[in-house]
Amino acid sequence: MLMRSPCYASLDDALETLAPYGTELKNGNSNHGPMVAEALCALGRPDAVMPWIARYRERMLPRSGAQARIRREDWRAALGERARFADWSRFFGEELQDAPWREVLDRWMERLAPGFCAAATHGVIRVGHAARGLADSETAPRLREFADAFASWAATYQELPTNDEAQSLRLTPREAIDRVAVVPPDRRGQGGNITASLRMLDDFPGFVPAIGLIDTAGALGPLLAELTEVFARVYLANAHDIRSAIAFIHGVTSPAALGNIAPLVSDRTARAAVRYAWQAGCGLYACFGGETAMAADIEPSDTDAEGLVERAIAHGDEHVIKFTGACLHRHTLDPSPVYFAAVDHVRRMIPTR
Repeated sequence: MLMRSPCYASLDDALETLAPYGTELKNGNSNHGPMVAEALCALGRPDAVMPWIARYRERMLPRSGAQARIRREDWRAALGERARFADWSRFFGEELQDAPWREVLDRWMERLAPGFCAAATHGVIRVGHAARGLADSETAPRLREFADAFASWAATYQELPTNDEAQSLRLTPREAIDRVAVVPPDRRGQGGNITASLRMLDDFPGFVPAIGLIDTAGALGPLLAELTEVFARVYLANAHDIRSAIAFIHGVTSPAALGNIAPLVSDRTARAAVRYAWQAGCGLYACFGGETAMAADIEPSDTDAEGLVERAIAHGDEHVIKFTGACLHRHTLDPSPVYFAAVDHVRRMIPTR
C-alpha cells in the first residue's frame, strides 16, 4: 500500500492548542508536540493529530513569561539562556515582521548552524518541521511556531569542540564514520540526558578533528542522502536500549530536518549546516557508540510504509512517530532498506505510550 499524501488540515488547530506551552516537559525532556503534529500531517494523517495531543498535553508545562528584550546588536549574549525562550520568541517574531520567513530562515540557519547539537539537535529538528509546514501554507499559527522553533534553538544553543582551521580529508560519510574517536566506556557518565553527555566531548580532544573528516564540496542532495543513511545504519548498529535508541534517533532526524530546510535556503547556508549536522551525528556516536559504527547487513522489513505509519501511531511515543516520519520521507527520496529496518527496530526499543 502506498503512503498517503501530506495533508495539513489539522496543523493550525494543533499549533493553536500547543501555543501556551513551553519547550520542556514535566520530566525535563524537550516538548515534541509541534514537531509530532507536523510529522503526522506530512505522513497524511491529520486525523491522528488532535487525539495524540490530547494524550500528550498532561506532560507539558506552560511557557514562561518574557524577561527582557533581545536586541539585534547583542543577540549573541543571549544564546544558550534557556530561561529566555519567550524573549527569543519575541525576537524572532520581530524578525518575521521585517523580512519574509525564507529570508529569516536563511539568515538564522547560517548563524545558528555551529550550534546544530543544541538540546540534542531538537532546535534544528523543530525548525525543520516548522519550515516544512510553512512551505505548505503561510499562516499565522505556522509563523508563530517558526518563531518558537528558532527561539527553542537559540535558547538551548550549544557548540561541540572543533578546529575550524582543519582541512577536510575529503572522505564520504560512509568512509569517515569509522575514523570518529569514541569516548571510552569507563569515561562515560551513565546518567543524565543527551545534552549532558555531549559535554563530555569538551574534555575529549580526540573528537575535535571529526568535523573535518568529510568533503562537503560535492553535490548537496547526494551528500545529505548519504549522511542520513549512514546515521540510520549507526542507529541500527548501536541502539541497544532506550537511552541509546533515543540518542541515535536524533542522529537521523536532525539531518532529515536539514533535508527539509536545504531547498528553502541558499547553497552556502545549506552546505555550512551539513558540516555541523555531520559533527552532531558524530558527537552522538562518540558518546553512545560502540566498536561497530554501522550496520552492514540489513534485514528486510515485512511491512509496507503505510503499515509502519499505522504501527507508529498505535505505539504513540513521540520519538517513534517522528523517527518513522523522517525515515519514510528519506526513503521516498533515496530508497534504502535501512529506513524500514530502523523503523521496525525502534518500536522494540521504546515503550508504548
